[in-house]
This record gives sequence, structure tokens and C-alpha cells, in this order.
Amino acid sequence: MTESAGAGRDAESVSKFVESFAAQLVEAGMQRMAARVFAALLASDKGVLTSAELGEQLQISPAAVSGAVRYLSQTHMVSREREPGSRRERYRVHGDQWYEALTNREAVLKRWEGALREGVTSLGADTPAGRRLAETLAFFEFIEGEIAAMMERWRAHREKTFGQG
Repeated sequence: MTESAGAGRDAESVSKFVESFAAQLVEAGMQRMAARVFAALLASDKGVLTSAELGEQLQISPAAVSGAVRYLSQTHMVSREREPGSRRERYRVHGDQWYEALTNREAVLKRWEGALREGVTSLGADTPAGRRLAETLAFFEFIEGEIAAMMERWRAHREKTFGQG
């Protein structure tokens, strides 16, 4: 039995959850293999699996695992680490992965805001397109402020509910 199933857990039930949750992530826009790898890591007791364990559990190639992990690392949803005393890598999902993924979107929002500001200037603030871009810019600025405030509330709620993370 792989670690992902865990002692005393039904491997079929774990697999069913992984595929079901992965399908929801795919529907929301995540790449299919990345969604499956992420769900498998999330469902593992330790939150850590090697490439071989992921490949075995999901019946996918090492190349598929590698591509999925690359995407998940770039989006800050998993991290890579070396197994102690080994050259093998293992992949870890953290309890705060959603927080990290969401707050790391700030850089993306900043880039979009910069491009929209340039667009408003280029198109003219008094043109229909310029006004539309200005409204889009205002929306992203609003969202950015709301995310920051929401993340503060989440940290307080998480500490109250789960203790120090």
C-alpha cells in the first residue's frame, strides 16, 4: 500500500476522492495532471510523496509527474524537497497552500494594473475603450485590497480554529 492511501484507509476511496476533487480543479481551470497530482498530495497523510509514489498511485509517467509538479511549484501550491540522504525529490503540499497561491497572485494583479493604466493613457480616458479599461483597473485595485484584508481575517480565523500553523 502506498503512503498516499495511509494505514487503515481504503485505497479505492482515496483514489475516488483524488479523481473527484481533481475533476473540480480542472473544471475551475487547472491543468488535468497538475490537478490530479495536487489532489493526491492533499489526500496523503503526510502531504509528501515522491515522483515514484505519485506515478504509481495515479498510473502516470515520470514525465507527467514532472510537468505537473513544475506547474504546481510555479503557482506556489507545492514545494520540492530532497529526501534526507538521497538524491530523490519529494513533493510537499502545505496547509497554507491556498493562502500562498492566492497571495502570490498579487504580482500578477500589479502587472495587469500597470498594463491597464498604460491602456487608459494610450486609448484616452474619455474614450469608451479607455473608460472600460479604467473600470477594469478599478476592479482589480478593489480586489487587491479585499484580498489583503481577507487574508488577514483568514490568518486570525486559522489560528483560532487550528492553533499556530
